[in-house]
Amino acid sequence: MQTTQTKPEVNATTTPDTRTMLVAGGCFWCVESDLEKLPGVIEAISGYAGGTTKHPTYENYSKGGHKEVVEVTYDANVVSFREIAIYALKHMDPTDGVGSFHDRGVYYGPALYHETNEEKQLIESLIATIDQNGPYDKPLEVAVLERPTFWPAEDYHQNYYKGTLSGLKYQYYRNASGRDSFIEKHWGPDTGPTLPWENNLETSMTQMNEAAWENYEKPNDETLKATLDELAYRVTQKEGTERAGTSPLDKEYGRGIYVDILSGEPLFSSRDKFDSGTGWPSFTAAISADAVTEHEDRKLFSTRTEIRSRYADNHLGHVFPDGPTDRGGLRYCMNGVALRFVPEAEMVASGYEIYLKDL
Repeated sequence: MQTTQTKPEVNATTTPDTRTMLVAGGCFWCVESDLEKLPGVIEAISGYAGGTTKHPTYENYSKGGHKEVVEVTYDANVVSFREIAIYALKHMDPTDGVGSFHDRGVYYGPALYHETNEEKQLIESLIATIDQNGPYDKPLEVAVLERPTFWPAEDYHQNYYKGTLSGLKYQYYRNASGRDSFIEKHWGPDTGPTLPWENNLETSMTQMNEAAWENYEKPNDETLKATLDELAYRVTQKEGTERAGTSPLDKEYGRGIYVDILSGEPLFSSRDKFDSGTGWPSFTAAISADAVTEHEDRKLFSTRTEIRSRYADNHLGHVFPDGPTDRGGLRYCMNGVALRFVPEAEMVASGYEIYLKDL
């Protein structure tokens, strides 16, 4: 099965955000072949992981308790951990916990590995949504495991599908395994790194969420003072400024979105965050063109552009034309106290699922 994806445009001068993850989905020749077709994946290496023995080989890895796995190196500016997990799950049989097609044994069973609790929650949430909405007639049996030591497989296993002779053997093996017919049966042509029910619900969910924000009514001043601490009130309601270097969000570089502290409306994405060296959380763009509003600010004997949240109309900060030139040249200099960070792993439960594509 050939999978065609459109690679998002990335400025050639943008430094890749290189990360790795482990995936188990049966025969590593097949998993490696599929993952290397996904835009944003830099390299996929076949290997072994999860057992008790060191330096396993193809002859003894199963006896040592290892699984066949693939280590994926990817550019997080192009593709996310969640997108790779979706793509991998679509290209395996995630309902078979003790084998993979005609390869039997738990060492062929599916697994997704995590290094952080955030990744663990993301995987569990993903499995739950596929169980509830996906095309399978039985529950997923994907192991969610802490990432172990990865042992690369022998050289002759790497890029097995690309070899002249090995490529022919690989294609025969793959055709006989039933993997592609299984994928076709359950996903048809939709084998990309998104879930169709999320795409279908995006418009209605956006309208529903925006309606909630549009109907947001700012409390009276007395209630605001009781709700916000003194600094948050002064910044958001009286156009104040927090002291540089005091917000923990300045050094927050986890994946997620930044929302208004009062209304919860999405404002910025971790995708656009950068270290400006100023001591304030800085972004190259808002999460969408209409997420914030601009206002002329003539205070401090100069003219600046103030940034406010669209629905709550809270003061957030200012935008300056001294940001990274390769990312548009703007620096949205925000007060961290005006924002709330929602980590990627909490976005679905918090109602921000449609914004996962913006990370």
